[in-house]
Amino acid sequence: MEQSSHPRIYVERTLALIKPNAIDKADEIEDIILKSGFTILQKRMLQLSPEQCSDFYADQYGKLFFPSLTAFMSSGPIVALTLTRHNAIAHWKSIIGPFNSIKARETHPECLRAKYGTSDLKNALHGSESFHAAEREIKFMFPNSVIEPFPSKEEIAEYLSRYVNPTLLRGLTDLCKHKPHNPCIWLADWLIKNDPNKPQICEGAIVEEAE
Repeated sequence: MEQSSHPRIYVERTLALIKPNAIDKADEIEDIILKSGFTILQKRMLQLSPEQCSDFYADQYGKLFFPSLTAFMSSGPIVALTLTRHNAIAHWKSIIGPFNSIKARETHPECLRAKYGTSDLKNALHGSESFHAAEREIKFMFPNSVIEPFPSKEEIAEYLSRYVNPTLLRGLTDLCKHKPHNPCIWLADWLIKNDPNKPQICEGAIVEEAE
């Protein structure tokens, strides 16, 4: 049997920012976000100081546009959103489009930066570039966030192989032996009783009382 050529799709989180020059269109942009299949997990309106903007854009420090960027991003309120869906990072980046809004109108006229942005600096929206960037940026904007580490495909495969498959194989073997009238309910009950993550009580075990 040939393996599927479709890539694995994971549920991710990404940070979206509605920048000062698009804040009056925040409700309209949020509606587009929801219609694009995202769930908004967190939302807050805030105004960053120039120092906070410098910390947020620390990876851009030293570039010619850095002073203008921090001045613009601290010039008014912004809306920070934690978004989630399958392939959230790449999907949000594709929706907002290229950095330069003027060029985006030529190459990606339907993207949000083409619609709401006015230049490469005032491009209306921000999206995380990678999973690690999203993790850092979400924690920056929502300090109390708890973000679970994202397992690799290898870690997922190892977990399934080590913990899930052996138990499931035993359950399916017993299912074939018993041939119950309702196999789904029988297997569900069997898995509950034989959960390897729960301690098993052996019949006839002697428990010594603490003196």
